[in-house]
Parts: sequence; C-alpha cells; structure tokens
Amino acid sequence: MKKYLIVAAILLGSHCATQAQTVDNDEITFTAEDGSQESIDVPEGMLVEIDSLLNLYNSRTYLNEQDCNFDNTNPEYSKETYVERLRRLPTVMEMPYNEVVRKFIDRYAVNLRRSVAYMLGASNFYMPIFEQALEANNLPLELRYLPVIESGLHPSVTSPAGASGLWQFMVESGKQYGLEINSLVDERRDPIKSSYAAAQLLKDLYKIYGDWNTVIAAYNCGPGTINKAMHRAGGSTDYWTIYKYLPKETQGYVPAFIAANYIMSYYCEHNICPMRTELPLKSDTIMVSRDVHFKQIAGVMGISVDELRTLNPQYRRDIVNGSSKPSVIRLPQQYVTQFIDNEDSIYAYDANRLITKRSEVAITQADTQPEAAPRQSYTQNRTGYTQSRTNYTASTRSYKRGETAQTRQSRQSSRSSRYSRTSRKQQQAAQQQAARQQRGKGRRGKAARQQSQSVTVEQGQTLTSLARKHGTTVDKLRKLNGIKGDNIRAGKKLRVK
Repeated sequence: MKKYLIVAAILLGSHCATQAQTVDNDEITFTAEDGSQESIDVPEGMLVEIDSLLNLYNSRTYLNEQDCNFDNTNPEYSKETYVERLRRLPTVMEMPYNEVVRKFIDRYAVNLRRSVAYMLGASNFYMPIFEQALEANNLPLELRYLPVIESGLHPSVTSPAGASGLWQFMVESGKQYGLEINSLVDERRDPIKSSYAAAQLLKDLYKIYGDWNTVIAAYNCGPGTINKAMHRAGGSTDYWTIYKYLPKETQGYVPAFIAANYIMSYYCEHNICPMRTELPLKSDTIMVSRDVHFKQIAGVMGISVDELRTLNPQYRRDIVNGSSKPSVIRLPQQYVTQFIDNEDSIYAYDANRLITKRSEVAITQADTQPEAAPRQSYTQNRTGYTQSRTNYTASTRSYKRGETAQTRQSRQSSRSSRYSRTSRKQQQAAQQQAARQQRGKGRRGKAARQQSQSVTVEQGQTLTSLARKHGTTVDKLRKLNGIKGDNIRAGKKLRVK
C-alpha cells in the first residue's frame, strides 16, 4: 500500500478554523448489498500531494488563497440530497448515486479540501483547453473532469506505471495517437496536444462500447480488460453490470469521476473556498529550426526559465530540438517580437556550454611511436640500481650486539670482497653469453649462404643437367630464376638453392 504524507493545514481566513488535509490510504472501504465489507483502489490523481501542486510555477505565480467567509466545515447531507444534485448536473453521461460514489464525494469534501481548492483555481488554466478539444470531437463536456482523477491537474506528473501528463498517457498509446515521445520531447505533457489525443481516444472507445461509463473505464484499464469483463457478464456493455468483474482500481474509477463532477460543481455547498486566479498574459508561438536552450532565451530576453518550462512542458531537458525538425516555442505574447529581433544573439548565447552535442569529431593518433630504451641501457641502469641498493643496505646496516669496531671492519671487508667476486663472475658470464651469441650468428650466416647457392652456366649445360647435378628439379630452377622456357645461355648465373 502506498504511503502519503499528511499535508500542512490551510488557513482560509483569520476567523476560520484550520483543517489538515490527510491522504491516509489508497483504498475506499464500503458495505456491499450482501453486508460484506469491500474495498476498492483510489485513482492516482486523488493521491497527488498538494505541496507538489502548489509548488508549480502557475500556482506560485497566478494562484492565491482567498477568504470566502466559509466556516471550513463539511456539512452532512442526506442521500436524497446527493441524488437530486447529481440528477441536476447538465450532463449527457449518467451520474448515478450509490454508496461508493458517496465515499468518493466524502474523500474530496473532507480529506482533499485543499486539493479541490487548488483544482478549482487551476481549472481556469486548463478547462478551456479541455473543452475546446472535446467540443472539436463532439464529445460530452463533462469529460473535462477526467484529468482531475487522472493527474489532479498536475501537468507533468508521472505515475509508477509510466503514464505521464494531465491525461496520463502511456508511451505506447501516446505514440499511437500522434504524440512525440523521445529523450528530448514528451508531448504527453503538452496540455493542448495531449487533450486532442485524449479526445480522439475517447471517441474511438465510444464507437466500440456505446456506453460512456464503460468508455472511461476502458480509458483506465484498457479495452482488453473490459472485453474480458464483458465476456464474464454475458456480453453486456453496461458498466454497472460488468463492475464486479473489473480490477479494483477500475471499480473505483467511474465512482471517482462522478464524485469529481459533483465536487467541482457543488464545492460551495461543502464550504470549499477556491483559490483566486490571476490569469497570465496571452501567449503566442514561434517556430525554430535550430537547437536552443531555455537558458539561452532567458539570458538574452530576461524571461524566467520556470515560465518557459510552464509554457513548454513537452521539452524534457529544457532543449528545443529545432535541428531535428521545425519545433514550436510558446512565449508570452510581448516576447515574440523580441525573440525574432534577437534570434542570432539567442543562439550564440553561452552555446558552447548549453548546446554541447557535437556533430563531428576527429580521431587523432601519434605520428611516431616512442622508441624503447636499448636493452643494454636498461641492464646497466638495473645493475647500477642494484649496486646502489646493495651499498645503501651495507652502509646502513645496524651494528650487531656485542660487535667490536675491528670485527665490524673485517666483516665489511669480507662482504666487499664477496661483492667484488660476484661482480667479476657476472661480467664473465655476460662475456661468455656474448661469445655464444656471436658464434650462433656465424653458424646462421653460414647456413644462409648454403641455402642461397648460385652457379655459372657452362657451355652445353641445360636446366635438366643442372637440376640433376644439384639435386633439384627443373620447375624449382625456373621459379628461383624467373625462367619461363627451357633455354639458358652459357655464362649466366643461376640460383640452384
């Protein structure tokens, strides 16, 4: 079971009570119709820590806490009230009430009050993007709250399974729907591109299942898992019919989605005060065809690197890889003209440090190999070293206990004599070795002369007679002397061996 920290209390006003937001576990427990206790998993988006959300650039820059004059307590309501409120939501999708849905509403209204306050403020950034993508694909607009349970509206969060971005695309499905994902770029984090990809995926799933609750369940666990649950349920595509055959996380996914629609609509009834939003200035895009680092833009134009990251979350390492293909940079509108006017200066700014990937390298080798020291010099040096070492040892040896000066002098003289005899023996051995080597060279030279023997052709001699005389063959004579035919002339020197 995952562990999550208790988030610090939020003070909503000088007269309001403080209340801690605690994510105590990742399960919801409820009583089933047969009276048994059941548990289901909480979606990942409901487990995102609030501190990480409030540390985002948009949160720090454009979101502020405000005093709504609420008493910051969660009122209790009857089942009938929840049923009526859900019925009044202007949705195409079914939003039914049951105990599991109620458990998720309570989780938002009590444990996640601060997260809801953040998401209500952040929705001013993201909801227009979601709605535009859904509207372009003629999809129900209530699907705009799907990222609430997927990512908690954290644009760059990555799940333990590897899903990333507001809509939590896996790598495979992201690429399948046209999102570029490599070491430098991850368009799953791009709010605009990922929203259009998610809308297309939801549209394709609806063509298969025709039931919106089943569609978002398939969005969570994949069509393969849904198809197996449908088979066990006799072929039904109704989510609540196949519910008991689904994984625990998917069992909680649709109830959590219904609860998200409820709390984002009825937050006032639960005394949740949304964070106040100051919308950022308008932004615009520019296309580049060269690699550029965010720090190069910031260094020349004076814009914050954090702001560039927020506007361009798809670039994973702050590098826009324009050299691979023309790439888009989103800038605050007032900086676009400045970028165009200073483009060369931006590319040149600290380029040797920030753009370090080389396009070509040379392989160098030494012109000549260093000559090895002659063997004789090494031997002489080694002998000198040994002699010095011996002298050092002899000169520094400690007196033996009870030894007189005369005895010591006699011992040292004897040692010196031994060293002299040893040195003479070594010289004699070296001379003998040199003589043996010289004799060996003489024998090898004689053998070489015997191996390479030439004769002068006399009048009347032929290749056949020469071959017979010198114990060889005509073919060998031809090869040794480069002769093609049989004719040879008198006086010509021929190699016979």
